Amino acid sequence: MSGVTLTEIDAVVTSARAVATDVVLLELRAADGSLLPPWEPGAHLDVVVQPGVERQYSLCGDPSDLTRYEVAVLREPDGRGGSEHIHAHVAVGSALRVRGPLNHFALSVAPPGTPLAPSYVFVAGGIGITPILPMIAAVEAAGQPWELHYAGRSLERMPFVDELVGRYGSRVSVYVPASGRRLDLSSLSGGSISRPVAVYCCGPARMLTELEEVAAAAGWPSGTLHLERFEAREVTEPVRHESFEVELALSGLTVEVPPDRSILDVVEEAGVLVLSSCREGTCGTCETPVVSGEVDHRDSVLTPDEQEANEVMMICVSRAACPRLVLEL
Repeated sequence: MSGVTLTEIDAVVTSARAVATDVVLLELRAADGSLLPPWEPGAHLDVVVQPGVERQYSLCGDPSDLTRYEVAVLREPDGRGGSEHIHAHVAVGSALRVRGPLNHFALSVAPPGTPLAPSYVFVAGGIGITPILPMIAAVEAAGQPWELHYAGRSLERMPFVDELVGRYGSRVSVYVPASGRRLDLSSLSGGSISRPVAVYCCGPARMLTELEEVAAAAGWPSGTLHLERFEAREVTEPVRHESFEVELALSGLTVEVPPDRSILDVVEEAGVLVLSSCREGTCGTCETPVVSGEVDHRDSVLTPDEQEANEVMMICVSRAACPRLVLEL
């Protein structure tokens, strides 16, 4: 087994309503009426959309209400098919199998329940607002200063924008190109980020890449920027093009991983059970502890500091940067 343990839940859809153009908000409850596993802002669920098709959706409801989960699903005609199926076939009364929650985008807290940073800047693009919603609620409840910069192609395509502006007023800045207002991420560095702050961003890949570049150019301290990716980041050529060995410390097996296959594929073929979902390095489900060896990290989940620590890896995409890895599998 990998280092991630997820609860399997038989859920039923108890509400489905449009919250923006091509965005439906689903309310899920346990089919047996039991309470759902606890979660914290930033967490997501693995949803079995149909047999063999799993997708990840951020939880955007109230973490204190364990009678239900809420996820917002954007219809993506050019996507991998999961969202189209949900919009076309999932309605009130539909049964869904879900796993989780899992969180690689957690809000920093210290001590428990108390936000760590003096202030917060949230940046969202389109459906990327979903994991940000419970973060804002948590920071607001703690009395910490915060601001939100929310960009989208049109107001009609921006879920929850009216509720956010109506509730929080000037702390919410909305950017729609058609209205003549574009989000200039570089401007944050000279304004919002001129004081100690934590920055949480979720949105299109280009937004996240630009914000990473802004942070690097401005010299933001390590740990300032936190990103949630819905799309796999572009990767360079692997460190090694040769095959490598992987010793599975718990299973007593050693397997060889060729250049054209992933560690996940090979260990599954060897009969070792590993939880997985996206298989493209974005969800974190296949996170596996590293016992020894140097990893060529190619995922879109771990922070640079976490990758440098070399303690875990996502075996669906990451590879060895040495001839032999030993993994806790």
